[in-house]
Amino acid sequence: MRHRSCPLFLCPAVMGRIIFQGVHHVALLCASLERSLDFYCGVLGLEINPDRPHNKLPYRGAWLWIGPEMIHLMELPNPDPLEGRPTHGGRDRHTCVGVEDIAPLEARLKEAGIEYTRSMSGRPAIFFRDPDANCLEVVQIEAWR
Repeated sequence: MRHRSCPLFLCPAVMGRIIFQGVHHVALLCASLERSLDFYCGVLGLEINPDRPHNKLPYRGAWLWIGPEMIHLMELPNPDPLEGRPTHGGRDRHTCVGVEDIAPLEARLKEAGIEYTRSMSGRPAIFFRDPDANCLEVVQIEAWR
């Protein structure tokens, strides 16, 4: 079925269908790889993907598993301001991931002293920022779709 905004010459039925498999990874800029690894691995419990070494790239970084997808941390200058971002991350660029149960994450964030906000829609989702002001949204899976 063609989306109403899809011009006929771009319609998948005319061009051939593109079959997306999902999101492979999300790239996030960081000022300090060590500080980001402390946050993503130490606080959130993510693990480094040892099959994606970073020694062939011209900057420091790491690939972290987040479910079957990855976060690519890149130690590069960030052109975005760190100050003045919206308090609620849902009003800013953000990456959203799903979890089975949001309660353990919320407890971990509280324990680590990391500020977060709840979804304004009332669904079980929270927004928080990493040390470089990158925003993550985490939503409980059954409410995700």
